[in-house]
Amino acid sequence: MPVLAFPRAEQVQCYVRLRHERPDGFVEFDFSLGDPDLSVDLIMPKAAYEEFCAAHRVRFLSAAQGDEIDAEQAKWRYGQPGVMD
Repeated sequence: MPVLAFPRAEQVQCYVRLRHERPDGFVEFDFSLGDPDLSVDLIMPKAAYEEFCAAHRVRFLSAAQGDEIDAEQAKWRYGQPGVMD
C-alpha cells in the first residue's frame, strides 16, 4: 500500500488575515496553510500573534484579497455573488 507524502509544514505558504485588534490586547485573525480560502479563526495576545506570524513566515492578506475571499464564499453559501443574507 503506497504511503501518501505531504509537504513539510515549513514548505507550505501560510497566510494571515487580520480581523481585529481588540482594546484588551488580543488579536483576532484567520490563519491558513497553502490556500487562503480555507482558514481557521484564531485569537491570541498581540505578542504571541507577532511571534506566531514570524515563526510561520506568514504572508499577510490585504483588505482587497480578504474581500475577494468573502465574495467567493458568498457565491457558495448563497448561490450568487454579493448576497450575504
